[in-house]
Amino acid sequence: MTERSYTARRRRPRRRARPAPKVLPVLLAGVVVLAGAMVYRAVTRGPDGEGVAVPDYVEEDLLPVNQWSRPGITLERIEGVVIHYVGNPGTTAQANRNYFASLASGEEGTYASSHFIVGLEGEVVQCVPLTEIAYASNERNADTVSVEVCHPDETGKFSQTSYDRCVELTAWLCRTFRLDPAEDVIRHYDVTGKRCPLYYVEYPEAWEDFLTDVEAAMG
Repeated sequence: MTERSYTARRRRPRRRARPAPKVLPVLLAGVVVLAGAMVYRAVTRGPDGEGVAVPDYVEEDLLPVNQWSRPGITLERIEGVVIHYVGNPGTTAQANRNYFASLASGEEGTYASSHFIVGLEGEVVQCVPLTEIAYASNERNADTVSVEVCHPDETGKFSQTSYDRCVELTAWLCRTFRLDPAEDVIRHYDVTGKRCPLYYVEYPEAWEDFLTDVEAAMG
Protein backbone atom coordinates (compact mmCIF):
# COMPACT_ATOMS: atom_id res chain seq x y z
CA MET A 1 0.00 0.00 0.00
CA THR A 2 1.40 3.41 -0.94
CA GLU A 3 1.67 6.26 1.53
CA ARG A 4 -0.89 8.26 -0.49
CA SER A 5 -3.56 5.56 -0.44
CA TYR A 6 -3.06 5.02 3.30
CA THR A 7 -3.47 8.74 4.05
CA ALA A 8 -6.61 8.93 1.93
CA ARG A 9 -8.14 6.07 3.81
CA ARG A 10 -7.35 7.65 7.14
CA ARG A 11 -8.90 10.98 6.15
CA ARG A 12 -12.16 9.50 4.97
CA PRO A 13 -14.96 11.53 6.67
CA ARG A 14 -16.49 9.82 9.66
CA ARG A 15 -20.13 8.85 9.42
CA ARG A 16 -22.22 11.09 11.66
CA ALA A 17 -24.17 9.41 14.43
CA ARG A 18 -27.91 9.56 14.05
CA PRO A 19 -29.55 11.84 16.58
CA ALA A 20 -31.23 9.96 19.43
CA PRO A 21 -35.02 10.04 19.42
CA LYS A 22 -36.43 12.83 21.55
CA VAL A 23 -38.07 10.45 24.00
CA LEU A 24 -37.21 12.23 27.24
CA PRO A 25 -38.82 15.57 26.32
CA VAL A 26 -41.97 13.73 25.23
CA LEU A 27 -42.11 11.81 28.49
CA LEU A 28 -41.55 14.96 30.52
CA ALA A 29 -44.30 16.74 28.62
CA GLY A 30 -46.64 13.83 29.36
CA VAL A 31 -45.83 13.93 33.05
CA VAL A 32 -46.46 17.67 33.16
CA VAL A 33 -49.83 17.28 31.43
CA LEU A 34 -50.85 14.44 33.77
CA ALA A 35 -49.79 16.35 36.87
CA GLY A 36 -51.69 19.40 35.66
CA ALA A 37 -54.81 17.32 35.09
CA MET A 38 -54.58 15.83 38.59
CA VAL A 39 -54.16 19.26 40.17
CA TYR A 40 -57.09 20.61 38.16
CA ARG A 41 -59.28 17.70 39.24
CA ALA A 42 -58.28 18.13 42.88
CA VAL A 43 -59.06 21.83 42.76
CA THR A 44 -62.33 21.63 40.86
CA ARG A 45 -64.01 18.43 42.04
CA GLY A 46 -64.95 19.74 45.49
CA PRO A 47 -65.39 17.69 48.68
CA ASP A 48 -65.96 13.95 48.27
CA GLY A 49 -69.32 14.19 50.02
CA GLU A 50 -70.64 17.01 47.87
CA GLY A 51 -73.95 16.15 46.21
CA VAL A 52 -74.19 12.74 47.90
CA ALA A 53 -77.74 11.86 48.94
CA VAL A 54 -77.98 9.84 52.15
CA PRO A 55 -80.20 6.71 52.35
CA ASP A 56 -83.91 7.10 53.06
CA TYR A 57 -83.58 5.67 56.58
CA VAL A 58 -81.35 8.62 57.62
CA GLU A 59 -83.09 11.58 59.26
CA GLU A 60 -81.24 14.85 58.77
CA ASP A 61 -81.19 16.97 61.93
CA LEU A 62 -78.07 19.06 61.49
CA LEU A 63 -76.38 20.80 64.40
CA PRO A 64 -76.17 24.59 64.32
CA VAL A 65 -72.83 25.81 63.04
CA ASN A 66 -70.67 26.58 66.08
CA GLN A 67 -67.07 26.19 67.22
CA TRP A 68 -67.75 23.36 69.65
CA SER A 69 -69.63 20.71 67.68
CA ARG A 70 -70.05 21.82 64.07
CA PRO A 71 -67.21 24.14 63.08
CA GLY A 72 -68.15 24.22 59.40
CA ILE A 73 -64.66 23.14 58.29
CA THR A 74 -64.68 21.46 54.88
CA LEU A 75 -64.13 17.70 54.79
CA GLU A 76 -62.21 17.49 51.51
CA ARG A 77 -61.49 13.78 51.28
CA ILE A 78 -63.26 10.80 52.82
CA GLU A 79 -60.71 8.05 53.32
CA GLY A 80 -62.28 6.06 56.14
CA VAL A 81 -65.14 5.43 58.54
CA VAL A 82 -64.65 5.53 62.32
CA ILE A 83 -67.08 3.61 64.55
CA HIS A 84 -67.83 4.88 68.09
CA TYR A 85 -70.21 4.05 70.92
CA VAL A 86 -72.05 6.82 72.77
CA GLY A 87 -70.89 5.65 76.21
CA ASN A 88 -74.24 6.58 77.74
CA PRO A 89 -76.33 3.37 78.02
CA GLY A 90 -79.99 3.46 77.11
CA THR A 91 -79.98 6.92 75.50
CA THR A 92 -81.53 7.54 72.11
CA ALA A 93 -79.98 8.85 68.93
CA GLN A 94 -82.00 12.06 69.24
CA ALA A 95 -80.90 12.60 72.84
CA ASN A 96 -77.25 12.31 71.84
CA ARG A 97 -77.80 14.63 68.90
CA ASN A 98 -79.36 17.18 71.24
CA TYR A 99 -76.38 16.87 73.58
CA PHE A 100 -74.03 17.74 70.73
CA ALA A 101 -76.24 20.72 69.90
CA SER A 102 -76.13 21.92 73.51
CA LEU A 103 -72.35 22.18 73.35
CA ALA A 104 -72.76 25.22 71.11
CA SER A 105 -73.18 27.38 74.23
CA GLY A 106 -69.56 26.74 75.13
CA GLU A 107 -70.44 26.32 78.81
CA GLU A 108 -68.95 22.80 78.98
CA GLY A 109 -65.86 23.70 76.98
CA THR A 110 -66.22 20.36 75.16
CA TYR A 111 -65.63 19.66 71.48
CA ALA A 112 -67.74 16.72 70.33
CA SER A 113 -70.04 15.58 67.54
CA SER A 114 -70.51 12.90 64.92
CA HIS A 115 -71.76 12.70 61.36
CA PHE A 116 -74.29 9.97 62.16
CA ILE A 117 -75.84 8.46 65.28
CA VAL A 118 -77.42 5.01 65.09
CA GLY A 119 -80.20 4.59 67.66
CA LEU A 120 -81.45 1.66 69.72
CA GLU A 121 -84.32 1.01 67.31
CA GLY A 122 -82.18 1.31 64.18
CA GLU A 123 -83.01 4.95 63.55
CA VAL A 124 -80.18 7.07 62.15
CA VAL A 125 -79.79 10.80 62.75
CA GLN A 126 -77.37 12.85 60.66
CA CYS A 127 -75.81 15.66 62.70
CA VAL A 128 -73.10 16.98 60.37
CA PRO A 129 -73.05 17.09 56.53
CA LEU A 130 -70.67 14.81 54.68
CA THR A 131 -68.94 17.91 53.34
CA GLU A 132 -67.85 19.04 56.83
CA ILE A 133 -65.69 17.54 59.57
CA ALA A 134 -67.14 16.37 62.88
CA TYR A 135 -65.34 16.48 66.22
CA ALA A 136 -65.19 12.75 66.89
CA SER A 137 -61.96 11.07 65.86
CA ASN A 138 -59.12 13.39 66.82
CA GLU A 139 -56.42 13.50 64.13
CA ARG A 140 -58.68 11.51 61.77
CA ASN A 141 -61.41 14.15 61.81
CA ALA A 142 -59.95 15.61 58.63
CA ASP A 143 -60.45 12.54 56.41
CA THR A 144 -63.12 10.29 57.94
CA VAL A 145 -66.85 9.97 58.52
CA SER A 146 -67.82 9.24 62.13
CA VAL A 147 -70.64 6.94 63.23
CA GLU A 148 -71.79 6.88 66.87
CA VAL A 149 -73.90 3.92 67.96
CA CYS A 150 -76.28 3.78 70.92
CA HIS A 151 -76.23 0.71 73.19
CA PRO A 152 -78.60 -0.67 75.84
CA ASP A 153 -76.17 -1.36 78.71
CA GLU A 154 -72.72 -0.81 80.20
CA THR A 155 -71.06 -3.51 78.10
CA GLY A 156 -71.29 -1.26 75.08
CA LYS A 157 -72.52 -4.14 72.91
CA PHE A 158 -74.86 -2.91 70.20
CA SER A 159 -78.39 -4.29 70.12
CA GLN A 160 -79.02 -6.53 67.10
CA THR A 161 -81.17 -3.83 65.52
CA SER A 162 -78.51 -1.15 66.03
CA TYR A 163 -75.80 -3.54 64.86
CA ASP A 164 -77.63 -4.40 61.65
CA ARG A 165 -78.26 -0.74 60.87
CA CYS A 166 -74.66 0.20 61.58
CA VAL A 167 -73.52 -2.54 59.21
CA GLU A 168 -75.93 -1.25 56.56
CA LEU A 169 -74.84 2.38 56.96
CA THR A 170 -71.14 1.51 56.98
CA ALA A 171 -71.52 -0.66 53.88
CA TRP A 172 -73.26 2.24 52.11
CA LEU A 173 -70.43 4.60 53.05
CA CYS A 174 -67.85 2.10 51.79
CA ARG A 175 -69.64 1.66 48.46
CA THR A 176 -70.21 5.36 48.02
CA PHE A 177 -66.64 6.43 48.76
CA ARG A 178 -64.87 3.31 47.46
CA LEU A 179 -63.53 2.20 50.80
CA ASP A 180 -62.25 -1.23 51.82
CA PRO A 181 -63.80 -2.36 55.14
CA ALA A 182 -60.71 -4.34 56.08
CA GLU A 183 -58.46 -1.29 55.72
CA ASP A 184 -60.64 1.81 55.94
CA VAL A 185 -63.24 1.03 58.64
CA ILE A 186 -61.69 1.50 62.07
CA ARG A 187 -62.57 1.98 65.73
CA HIS A 188 -61.95 5.16 67.69
CA TYR A 189 -59.59 2.92 69.66
CA ASP A 190 -57.44 2.44 66.56
CA VAL A 191 -56.83 6.19 66.37
CA THR A 192 -56.19 7.16 70.00
CA GLY A 193 -56.24 4.03 72.13
CA LYS A 194 -59.49 5.12 73.78
CA ARG A 195 -61.64 2.08 74.59
CA CYS A 196 -64.32 2.99 72.09
CA PRO A 197 -66.47 1.28 70.98
CA LEU A 198 -65.96 -0.56 74.27
CA TYR A 199 -67.38 -4.01 73.49
CA TYR A 200 -65.60 -4.17 70.15
CA VAL A 201 -62.29 -3.29 71.80
CA GLU A 202 -62.66 -5.86 74.57
CA TYR A 203 -63.75 -8.51 72.06
CA PRO A 204 -61.62 -8.09 68.93
CA GLU A 205 -63.25 -11.13 67.32
CA ALA A 206 -66.61 -9.31 67.47
CA TRP A 207 -64.99 -6.40 65.62
CA GLU A 208 -63.66 -8.76 62.95
CA ASP A 209 -67.17 -10.20 62.58
CA PHE A 210 -68.50 -6.66 62.12
CA LEU A 211 -66.02 -5.97 59.31
CA THR A 212 -66.93 -9.26 57.66
CA ASP A 213 -70.62 -8.36 57.85
CA VAL A 214 -69.96 -4.94 56.33
CA GLU A 215 -68.08 -6.48 53.43
CA ALA A 216 -70.90 -8.97 52.84
CA ALA A 217 -73.49 -6.16 52.95
CA MET A 218 -71.62 -4.28 50.22
CA GLY A 219 -72.74 -6.96 47.78
